[in-house]
Amino acid sequence: MKKLLNTVYVTTEGAALRKDGDNLVADVDGAQRSRVPLHMLAGVVAFGAIHISPALIAALAGAGITLTLLDRNGRFQARIDGPTSGNVLLRRAQYRACDTPEEIVRSMLIGKIANQRAVLMRALRDHGDDDPPTARDALRRAAERLAQILRRVELADETLERLRGSEGEAANLYFSVFDHLIRAPDVELRWRGRSRRPPLDPVNALLSFLYTLLTHECRSALETVGLDPAAGFLHRDRPGRPSLALDLMEELRPILADRLALSLINRRQLRARDFETKEGGAVLMSEEARRTVLTAWQERKREERTHAFLGEKAPLGLVPHLQAQMLSRHLRGDMDAYPPWFWK
Repeated sequence: MKKLLNTVYVTTEGAALRKDGDNLVADVDGAQRSRVPLHMLAGVVAFGAIHISPALIAALAGAGITLTLLDRNGRFQARIDGPTSGNVLLRRAQYRACDTPEEIVRSMLIGKIANQRAVLMRALRDHGDDDPPTARDALRRAAERLAQILRRVELADETLERLRGSEGEAANLYFSVFDHLIRAPDVELRWRGRSRRPPLDPVNALLSFLYTLLTHECRSALETVGLDPAAGFLHRDRPGRPSLALDLMEELRPILADRLALSLINRRQLRARDFETKEGGAVLMSEEARRTVLTAWQERKREERTHAFLGEKAPLGLVPHLQAQMLSRHLRGDMDAYPPWFWK
């Protein structure tokens, strides 16, 4: 099984990254802050104004270590990779599958909706007795409706557009009860609905940040096995959008991102004071809050779960790579179907 390597996240503006021998070195205010051997790295993600030496860029590209540049708010700016991996036959198979993607989309949605329902069921199991009856009833009804949508996706011979409609219905239902999963005392941390570009409240700011991290992981996994991250099945093609990476992350979002966001809020590791509202209404996390999230993200990636299809335990951080490998095997014809990942 592939070894789980580290991703270095650099959030201190003005920091300088350089190469020293076979190591990445991070300097802040002229003093060395960190040193990491290149062979232990899978990626480097820099937020904001970070100086990166040309020698380090060349070394990262040569070693197959992806360098991703994000702005201070976590929005994608650029990505630097070495030579494209994989072979043309796999990508041709991927492009052919894009013309009739229904079965792959069905599998991805089965994983996503089942994991969304698992998040609601876990909340009922862990806190149901403490919740008001109205909250318990809302969560139960949502879980039951998600089960119905899941059965429809599994059994009905639906077109791509109908599958997309089922995905949208499940997402709206899931987020309609998301506020019942939040148990923080801060009024500012209540859920008021999904908002993006920009996020308009702290919970959306946190989710958007985590989704950015997960997109990076999925894109790296796809490129590692030789797939084209831009040619997706569920998400429509759009210039500059990594549609396949967004497809791959759908079944992983409820567990790797949503559950982590809820844990950070409910355990009071993040409070309302960790967010600030800018002119125009955009809500951003403080630099200290981003560090808290990144630390928790790295810890979550090391947690192990049993893969339902493989029957083996694997760190959560490896799940995008395992799913990308199985998708490539299915496209090559080595597997009859793409097996989704279920939270166990």
